[in-house]
Amino acid sequence: MIVTREDERLARAAVEGLVAVVELTPKPGLPDAREADLPGLRWSARSLEPGFAAMAAAARRTGEPGRALRSELGAIGRSTERAVARADGGAAVGPSPHHGAVWPLGLLVAAASLAPRGATEEVTALAGRLAALPDVRAPRMATPGSAASVRYGAAGAKGEARAGFPHVRRASTALRTARNAGAREPEARLHALLAVMTTLQDTGLLHTAGPHGLREVQDGAREVLAGRLAVDDLDLRLRERGLRPRGSGHLLAAALFLDGLR
Repeated sequence: MIVTREDERLARAAVEGLVAVVELTPKPGLPDAREADLPGLRWSARSLEPGFAAMAAAARRTGEPGRALRSELGAIGRSTERAVARADGGAAVGPSPHHGAVWPLGLLVAAASLAPRGATEEVTALAGRLAALPDVRAPRMATPGSAASVRYGAAGAKGEARAGFPHVRRASTALRTARNAGAREPEARLHALLAVMTTLQDTGLLHTAGPHGLREVQDGAREVLAGRLAVDDLDLRLRERGLRPRGSGHLLAAALFLDGLR
């Protein structure tokens, strides 16, 4: 597969979105610049770049959001997930912070390749069309996230994607609103993350902590946005309870990816 400079640019922008989320400090319940292995988190994010470039190249070559492209993206995505597992050493305790990021970012990278000058709404809509197509080669097995989605009736990662990434659009709007109000960039990004956390039905949280844990994350984010709780206090609360809103972090990374293309 021939990868062009434009494909590489899209892949690099996607990775930069992930790295920006890693470096955002503080943020509730997620690894940040205070972590001892920040270089390792950056390395893990950068291990995804070849996969994202391959997805961009596949979309450019195919030229339309059809079933053939959807199947190719699925195959590349599964290979990329294995690559990030190897980059993490394959022996980390718990899932990689970037586990699950390939799905939203891969779809959006492909959509951005199909619509190189598209606005956020066009790119997310294209990604939603891709997500709605069947991947005939995907393994037919339940994942913790899909099981939680069925058990609790939550949209989950697939539902978010098929709906055209409403929480990515929500984060993009929150970024613009905070910036227009004069917020510094880290504050704008934190504002966007919290905006996603307030309403996202994170099936990872549902799997590990059930509805009570998800509500605790959502209510805490609302309290911080309303000025009734310090972000450091929410961070401590979530860490003590082992609540990791990774899905919100991935969707903020996706919003930052689209923001970086403008």
